[in-house]
Amino acid sequence: MNVDLERITVSDITKGPFQESIPQNGTVMPLTTIYLVTTDGGRVEQRYVEDGAILKTGDPILRLGNTDLELTLSNQMTQVSNMLATMQLSKVNAEQNTVTKLTQMADVESQFKEAERIYNLDKKLFAQKVIGSQEYKQAENNYNYYLEKKQLSQRILQQDTISREAQEKQDRSSFDQAQNTLAILKKKVNGLIIRAPADGQLTSLDAEVGQQRTPGYPLGQLDVLDGYKVRLLDVDEHYINRVFTGQTGTFTLGNDTIYKLKITKVYTQVTNSRFQVDMNFVGKVPRGIRKGQTLQITLALSDETTAVLVPRGGFFQQTGGNWIFKVSEDGKTAYRVDIQLGRQNSDFYEVLSGLKPGDKVVTSSYETYDKMQELVLKK
Repeated sequence: MNVDLERITVSDITKGPFQESIPQNGTVMPLTTIYLVTTDGGRVEQRYVEDGAILKTGDPILRLGNTDLELTLSNQMTQVSNMLATMQLSKVNAEQNTVTKLTQMADVESQFKEAERIYNLDKKLFAQKVIGSQEYKQAENNYNYYLEKKQLSQRILQQDTISREAQEKQDRSSFDQAQNTLAILKKKVNGLIIRAPADGQLTSLDAEVGQQRTPGYPLGQLDVLDGYKVRLLDVDEHYINRVFTGQTGTFTLGNDTIYKLKITKVYTQVTNSRFQVDMNFVGKVPRGIRKGQTLQITLALSDETTAVLVPRGGFFQQTGGNWIFKVSEDGKTAYRVDIQLGRQNSDFYEVLSGLKPGDKVVTSSYETYDKMQELVLKK
């Protein structure tokens, strides 16, 4: 088949540095995005700012109304107040009860001392046979009686102390728990005012006055303006076992300046035969870059090696890399030769066999002559 040289592309087979890579579209995103959600839900009652506003930490964004939560807080405050009053009354009663037992103890102590004095005296008199056994026995019985009564009073007072301390500990624990519940409820009610958790720009705000928002509903997001990352959204699942954190990529922007990126996260979930990758800038970041901007990323899948290379071209669509038209030494014809290609990048295919450096091949599309065995090249 006769072919006009001006209508085809003839390329040289070379040997040089090669790094396998794939071209990918990347979207510029904030380095950190905080999602705003409502924990307890409620009705949107007021919006303080509009979508796109630049906020400082703590700035109010919107206010929700939740009657049930506010009523629960009111009831809990009443309960805590009642518990405190009950604790104070119980403490007063316990102190009065202790005073009564101490008074009783003091009376028993006095009675015991008197019984002990008489017993010791009668014991001496009985030994001297001044008094009879009946009188001595009565003094001894009184002594033993008040001794037991004293010991019993001491045990009662000791048990009262233990019981009182246990009751106070239990009351304090219950009160502290109620206080913690109250603090949580107050935090929940305060959380009905959605505030900026950090400095940043408010985006995707989805809350209009009057709308009801359920717990966990995403109200919007805050983009922290401390840097940017690039997300590759449509990486073919064919490469999922070859893409890892730490791999690098490059892109060109502006006056042909090359910028470098590094993979920091690989999202292993595959959707519609695609998965996502996050990349951070390494070194300098392009000036004026903005959220949502699309970049053409060349993602490296291997280290740089030396290989025999054939430029990419339309021939691959018809041959699948199994054969190619090789130009004869005199440049007048091109004939089919079997080849084997390996890895690829955005510029070259790696030649594994069939060609050598210095060969010339036709790399443009073979759509009209893919059945031909030989091309006659005409100028």
